[in-house]
Amino acid sequence: MPHVSNEDRPVYLRLRDTIAAMILEGKVREGDALPSVRSLAAEYGANPLTVAKAYQTFQDEGLVTVRRGVGMFVSEGAAERLLDTERREFLEQRWPGIAAQIRRLGLDLDDLVGRALA
Repeated sequence: MPHVSNEDRPVYLRLRDTIAAMILEGKVREGDALPSVRSLAAEYGANPLTVAKAYQTFQDEGLVTVRRGVGMFVSEGAAERLLDTERREFLEQRWPGIAAQIRRLGLDLDDLVGRALA
C-alpha cells in the first residue's frame, strides 16, 4: 500500500480530520455548536464551500444535526461512533502501511512505544 501523506488528501477531508479531532479531543462536545462555516473557513484559510462539504460528511453520517438559522450541533453519541469509525479506518487503511514501514526500517517496537508514551 503506498504511503499517502495528509497533504495528498483533498482539503475537505483534511478539514474533516480537523473537525473530527475537535470532537474526539472534547473541544466540541455532544450538543455543542460547531464553529460556523464562515468562521472555520476564515480560521483555516479555506473556501466556505469546502468547509460546507466537510460538514456535510458529518451530517451524512448522522454525527451532527442542523438547526436552521441557528447552526450545526454535535449529535448525541457522535463522539463514540466517530471514535469507532476512526479506529477502524486507522487499523484497516493506515496501519498496514505503517507496520510495513516499521518492518522495512527495522524499528524496535519497545522503543516506538516508549517514544509514543514519553
